[in-house]
Amino acid sequence: MTWFLMCIAALVGGYFIYGAFIEKVFGVNENRKTPAYTKQDGVDYVPMSNKKVYLVQLLNIAGVGPIFGPIMGALYGPAAMLWIVLGCIFAGAVHDYFSGMLSVRNGGASVPTITGRYLGNGAKHFMNIFAIILLLLVGVVFVSAPAGMITNLVNEQTGIGMPMTTMVVVIFAYYIIATIVPVDKIIGRFYPLFGALLIFMSVGLITAIAFSSEHTLLGDYEMSQMFTNMNPNNLPLWPALFITIACGAISGFHATQSPLMARCMENEKNGRFIFYGAMIGEGVIALIWCALALSFFGSVDALKETVANGGPGNVVYSSSIGLLGVFGGIIAFLGVVILPITSGDTAFRSSRLILAEYFNMEQKSLRNRLIMALPLFVLGGILTQVDFGIIWRYFGFANQSTAVMMLWTASAYLLRHNKLHWVTTIPAIFMTTVCITFILNNSQLGFGLPMTASTITGVLGALGIAGYVIKRSKGKGETDLADDDETKVELETA
Repeated sequence: MTWFLMCIAALVGGYFIYGAFIEKVFGVNENRKTPAYTKQDGVDYVPMSNKKVYLVQLLNIAGVGPIFGPIMGALYGPAAMLWIVLGCIFAGAVHDYFSGMLSVRNGGASVPTITGRYLGNGAKHFMNIFAIILLLLVGVVFVSAPAGMITNLVNEQTGIGMPMTTMVVVIFAYYIIATIVPVDKIIGRFYPLFGALLIFMSVGLITAIAFSSEHTLLGDYEMSQMFTNMNPNNLPLWPALFITIACGAISGFHATQSPLMARCMENEKNGRFIFYGAMIGEGVIALIWCALALSFFGSVDALKETVANGGPGNVVYSSSIGLLGVFGGIIAFLGVVILPITSGDTAFRSSRLILAEYFNMEQKSLRNRLIMALPLFVLGGILTQVDFGIIWRYFGFANQSTAVMMLWTASAYLLRHNKLHWVTTIPAIFMTTVCITFILNNSQLGFGLPMTASTITGVLGALGIAGYVIKRSKGKGETDLADDDETKVELETA
């Protein structure tokens, strides 16, 4: 219990202390109009209240990542919780803040456009391809995961034997509708309620286990084990843990989602609460599920067996029913199911907007939105036929690689504006090392090279990229696009 409370306190403290520092480094301007007003179109650029935007952002970035990732990370033991805390404060929340605020400063632009502006056209084209691939993988994962979870729940409770394909079709149909209708009609109206449900569900489960007579919250682990790798498969912490937990600590998927709310944010001063704060909120959720996975099953060996018999979804189902009974457990379980559905639709929505920016096609008309969206759903439907485990592995690597690109973009921005770039450069170096080491060492996705050689190459590669970004960007003073627009308006008025 002490370890868990310390981790929660660290996350909350990180928001108020380091989050305020990051906000100061960026330098908000409360008097500058946001894209929600300068580009208001009633479809994607729609002003929404601060609390509503926060809850939508939390749901958009959450998905199954802060649940499935920490559950799989829990197989390494309580040490996983340390990465969730440090990753959220110094990497994930910083990444999310800059991805959102740079979008605000660039007229609500998507991440490939932002990357292109600060790292060049080559990086822009790379990010366009990578972002679309990532979002398609996310959309497929967030169709397959909830479809499987709902199908298992229905069949477990009723025994009717409903095929999973039925739920896949239902979820895809919803995604098509949510992707093309104005953002305030479904997402802005219902997602804040789902966000509140997510928070109450997570708090309810951790409270139930804290006061349970059968389970003790991290009570079977000694403090000395909090820094020990306990993986029953003898998998090394480095670098796999930092890929496995993904959304619970830092996630490139968030960079594709932040522009959605950057287009709805009413004032720049709300950025820390919406972007940095939502990631801290996701970190709390990740800590809760990591602690639940470690505590409810008693040991990492028992957790391993549960995962082997039904994946992370089985962990969610077993712990929810076991702690809250059938009725409460089903409500909590459905709260978890909502997460991937409310991220899957925004993944496809982000894909539509990225393609629209690339082809310079306005999205106010329904016809144009359908032209951009329907091919994405066809590809997504084809990918649902691929084994879920394979999709998840590629998603994890693509996810962290996208985060790396966003962090380097933020560093380039800070360097060009003569601001403290190390707040993004240090996590960028670390995560670049993680990604290079992982792809070189992993035998399933990568090259299967020895760990030492992979790590050395990863470190050298990360430092080389850092040198390139610093040399390319330092001293290149410039204004934000928002400043350019304001200057243009002033000149026209004069």
